[in-house]
Amino acid sequence: MTYSSFSLWFAFAFVLIALLLSVWQKLGLEKEIAIGTIRSTVQLLLIGYVLQFVFHSNSIWFIVILIVMMVTVAAKNAASRGAQLPGIFWRIVFSLFITEIITMGLLVAFKLVTPTPQYLIPMSGMIIGSSMVVCGLYLNHMNRETESARGEIEALLSLGATPRQAIQGVLKRAVKASMIPTFDTMKTIGLVQLPGMMTGMIVAGASPIEAVRYQILIMLTFSSSAAISAVLISLVSYRLWFTREAFLRS
Repeated sequence: MTYSSFSLWFAFAFVLIALLLSVWQKLGLEKEIAIGTIRSTVQLLLIGYVLQFVFHSNSIWFIVILIVMMVTVAAKNAASRGAQLPGIFWRIVFSLFITEIITMGLLVAFKLVTPTPQYLIPMSGMIIGSSMVVCGLYLNHMNRETESARGEIEALLSLGATPRQAIQGVLKRAVKASMIPTFDTMKTIGLVQLPGMMTGMIVAGASPIEAVRYQILIMLTFSSSAAISAVLISLVSYRLWFTREAFLRS
């Protein structure tokens, strides 16, 4: 299957369908659909040219700059789920960087991927993106669980419990909930959905068996990165739900 620049414009017909359905059902999503379409198109075109340049330069510094950019954007997006928490952005940056270093370090050390831009950048993007979702889900669940368990947490604090002891139950539930989507996907992959990387390789002409091998590597990597990022963000951020005087924030 081949695509020309002209034929790609026909793909926007799918966006038109979404716009018409939004207008018909009075959903009010026309602006969001239009902005999302324009942003994703421009961003993908730009990163395509950037990656082409980086792949040809084969410079470690360009790889580092791209990974730093990915982590920064991912952390900013995830941090929006906890905008009321001072310093949450930098804690997410720390969690994403450590997750990236551990996961990618093991992949390279075990020679599962070749340390070249063609492998490091796409793999890093998938790892950071998956970890970003985990961090965002963690913040959502922590905010909701903390509010619903406020009475219990304050009672434990009044009895002399430390902030960590008082919030431990909420913390465990939030960490578990943030990881569930990753493992639910692993349970149904290949039966309900064919993932993007595997599909892309098959469409590009690769052997389905070879595509499956790479996808298994990706999914197993996701399980590790989800666990690492969820535990890390919980360890470095739980104190943000309390004031300096160890009172639960209102």
